[in-house]
Amino acid sequence: MPAKNSDLHGNVPDQSSVALIMIDVINDMEFESGEKLFRNALPAARALANLRRRAIDAGVPVIYVNDNFGKWRSDFRQQLDHVLKDGVRGEPIAKLLRPGEEDYFVLKAKHSGFYHTQLDLLIDYLQVKTVVLAGFATDMCVLFTASDAYLRDLNIIVPPDCSAAASTENHEGALEHMARVLHVDTTPSIDIDFDDLLKSASVAEDHAGAQATE
Repeated sequence: MPAKNSDLHGNVPDQSSVALIMIDVINDMEFESGEKLFRNALPAARALANLRRRAIDAGVPVIYVNDNFGKWRSDFRQQLDHVLKDGVRGEPIAKLLRPGEEDYFVLKAKHSGFYHTQLDLLIDYLQVKTVVLAGFATDMCVLFTASDAYLRDLNIIVPPDCSAAASTENHEGALEHMARVLHVDTTPSIDIDFDDLLKSASVAEDHAGAQATE
């Protein structure tokens, strides 16, 4: 087995204690509850676009974790082209949240972004300890991804204004469950300071290193 390579081949940054994970934001929303979800997701997408810009400015990597919608021969770029060019309901959201060349992406087949994907490996390479999760839907893919992040002992933040579900009740119920059971921090996006998160992680690592040498 080849030695672990710490170089992610041009994507920046190659190491960060914090990552922003955007879940199913490239989504055509052409399904039964898609119209209801879209109405709630559009304002959330506007808040998330701002959060993404702030993450990039702080040097925090952005990871798109997106469903393959049952199309096993597709890839993320094909999904993006479909949502941007085929006149689907989710096009305005994809335009707000389209990825840049510096962003990472992982394609998934089930609800959780961790289930049989490369997200574990990517987070390991980046040395991420805190994940900020956002996207659609709060009570499904965001919830399942948060649950798997919790099992991996990651610190989890889910800003309520950057996710959405088909109903307000489902959205709020999922957030309450995550806060109560998974100890998720539900700080609004406007109050998330990526520089502070990075500094806090650095201080914690230094403290752990000092204890290990005592």
